[in-house]
Amino acid sequence: MTGTDRQELRTVAIALLASLLLWNLPFGGVLLYPFKLFATWLHEMSHGLVMLVTGNGLDRVVIYRDTSGLAHASDQAGPTALAFIAAAGYMGTSLWGALLLVVTPTARAARNAMLVLAGLLAISAMLVIATPKDDSFGLWAVGGMSAAVAAAAIVLRGRWRIAVAHFIAAQSCVNALLDIRVLFRPEQIVNGIPAESDAHSMARATFGTTDQWALWFWAIVWLVWALVVLYVAMRISAQSASGSRALANVAPFGRPTASPPDGSDRDERRRSPETEPERTAPSGPADTAGS
Repeated sequence: MTGTDRQELRTVAIALLASLLLWNLPFGGVLLYPFKLFATWLHEMSHGLVMLVTGNGLDRVVIYRDTSGLAHASDQAGPTALAFIAAAGYMGTSLWGALLLVVTPTARAARNAMLVLAGLLAISAMLVIATPKDDSFGLWAVGGMSAAVAAAAIVLRGRWRIAVAHFIAAQSCVNALLDIRVLFRPEQIVNGIPAESDAHSMARATFGTTDQWALWFWAIVWLVWALVVLYVAMRISAQSASGSRALANVAPFGRPTASPPDGSDRDERRRSPETEPERTAPSGPADTAGS
């Protein structure tokens, strides 16, 4: 592993540790509340996507103030479809977080990914986020997240944009890990009401029982999945960032650039100054309109 790879892994690890630390501080949960809502959106939309793939249809998604949520299928799912739908929530949250981490090695890639994410949030708010009993919290929450992500993609520059994209990705992975803890409990709370967890649905569909051993089995499987996906994503992200920086530091015909890359959009456009046979042309000012 190169020094650049280790630096990238260290950066993401710091984001993960900061997330875990904030969750355990008195007011840390307040700061991370929007990210928890985002993880809930990923969780429920993962259920919904598999509902569509299995042919059961997605009727609506509800996101509550306590950061719990529900995805409702249009039709009753059979045992096989139910197993895939139940597994999609926790497995999907960590997978989407890992994907965001992998596809944002540069400032330009981070901007594009965040704009796509903002668009998906907005579309889901308009099409599938429900407002039960005139409670429009979920609609406004998802709409607000869409606006915030779009603003970050447009306003932030260079490394700040990458850092925010990686923090969002890290939060998704961390929340996937933390949320799995509730599966070891007899029940979970959804909008203040006791309810069965995804592990109950998965255990019933696969083992025909909801005994504690069956619930713990799937909780452990999903926990291992989340850890493996996060590790693989961090390795790929480090390698991608290392390759992007190497390319940004090499001009056409293999000549080194005038200055090292700084993580901004201009790294992808920077070129070394042209030279003449016997005299060197003065270099122009660096293009800094990167974001």
